[in-house]
Amino acid sequence: EVNLNAEFPLVLPKSHNHILQGFIYSLLDPLLRRRLHKEGYPYEKRRFKLFTFSRLLGRVRVVKEDFEFSPPLKLVISSPKGEILQSLAEGLLKSPEFVLGKNIVYIDSINVAARPSFNNEVKIKMLSPVTVRSTLYGADGSKKSYYYSPFEREFCRLIRENLRKKYKIVFDKDLGHDFEFSIKPEKVPPSCEKVIIYKGTVIKAWMGTYTLKGDPKVIHLAYDAGLGSKNSQGFGCFEIKK
Repeated sequence: EVNLNAEFPLVLPKSHNHILQGFIYSLLDPLLRRRLHKEGYPYEKRRFKLFTFSRLLGRVRVVKEDFEFSPPLKLVISSPKGEILQSLAEGLLKSPEFVLGKNIVYIDSINVAARPSFNNEVKIKMLSPVTVRSTLYGADGSKKSYYYSPFEREFCRLIRENLRKKYKIVFDKDLGHDFEFSIKPEKVPPSCEKVIIYKGTVIKAWMGTYTLKGDPKVIHLAYDAGLGSKNSQGFGCFEIKK
């Protein structure tokens, strides 16, 4: 948890995931940043970055085309990789102030959140929206992305498959396809559907509360690495509800 402060309210465009992501990358050691950016952690043809982050948490209001955030604010960053967390902490200690978009922010404090206990059933609340998609091909060979809602069966299947790959990278162990894991929407009203533009790409994603069931080690990994895809772009970060 990074607690941020500023002398003035922060003004950011409504779609500002790329700004938060850029801030996080700027904190990393240059060698690690380059390696993450270019290679990540490979699984077959895919490359995972293995970190996720929340939305900017705090008071916010809409001002014309922008969001205005009133400090103090909080940003949650998580990863199953110690080298990433270590590098972030060192980066945050290097300077008392940072630039976020066109705003100057100060680091009030950095807290390492206490590890929640992971049972085989937990209630979670998304801190940044979760997204999963498939690429569909038209008869003419055209490609389009289809984003699944939490109420479609493929939503759970694709999140499971994504976690299986992350597990293999982090623990070097294949779970197979029969491991225990499911995600069920609890409170996900229509207002939880978010449309985010990330560097020109339209992404659909969902906030809300969900129940996760399964192997506690897999749930723990989801907590660290994020649920679903595009985690390093600011998707799939969650907290455990008490």
